[in-house]
Amino acid sequence: MERLQSVHHVIVILSGKGGVGKSTVAVQLALALRAQGRKVGLLDVDLCGPSIPHMFKLDGQSVHQCPEGWLPVYVDKEQKLGVMSIGFLLENNDDAIIWRGPKKTAMIKQFLSDVHWQNTEYLIIDTPPGTSDEHITVMENLRAFNPDGAILVTTPQAVAVGDVRRELTFCRKTGIPVIGIIENMSGYKCPHCSECTNIFSSGGGEELAKQSGVQFLGCIPIDLQLSQGLEIGKEVSSAPVMDAIQEVAKRLIMLDKDLP
Repeated sequence: MERLQSVHHVIVILSGKGGVGKSTVAVQLALALRAQGRKVGLLDVDLCGPSIPHMFKLDGQSVHQCPEGWLPVYVDKEQKLGVMSIGFLLENNDDAIIWRGPKKTAMIKQFLSDVHWQNTEYLIIDTPPGTSDEHITVMENLRAFNPDGAILVTTPQAVAVGDVRRELTFCRKTGIPVIGIIENMSGYKCPHCSECTNIFSSGGGEELAKQSGVQFLGCIPIDLQLSQGLEIGKEVSSAPVMDAIQEVAKRLIMLDKDLP
């Protein structure tokens, strides 16, 4: 676990349910922090649904060993954004991970202890939905390193917000600080007229943040260009989404002096 000592900030991305765009937010936040000049790592511990490699068009890449441990797969030549995922360890992208809890726990511990992040400033950890073995393992193993905390991702609907409320309870019981809440898929902004339509209602994430006494980090709209780009592993500098994500990244950087 001493390899994590070179990481300045550790941020865990959580959601109470699937389908809220948690991995998409993790990817875009990593890209936004890199655009701010930071060295970033992205650790995908969603063992049963490792989507991060595909989003970066890294399918088929392999993990290499060095004397210090596993090297992440870098997205860029400058090695400013590194990715680690079980997707790099599968022989076939269609292989299913059919593991019981202890084996999942051992794999996550290995990811946290054996990856050489090389003085990474921000490590973003993308987790599966829910509050299961994977989450408990991550929290228990990170506690000694005083992680910055968790960012909770929700969509505006009441069902998703209710699940995030339970995620807040999980964070408090496991002792991880909550950095804030992001409301994803918060309206669809028309690329032609710029009018925003609230397909899934709006304001649920912000209201939950107020009720819970945590920071609301912002709304991210639905963006067709971004969705299509992620399908083919292409980076998209779409204004509506990137403007919102850059604001979140700036808030995180401004919080540096206040975070552990």
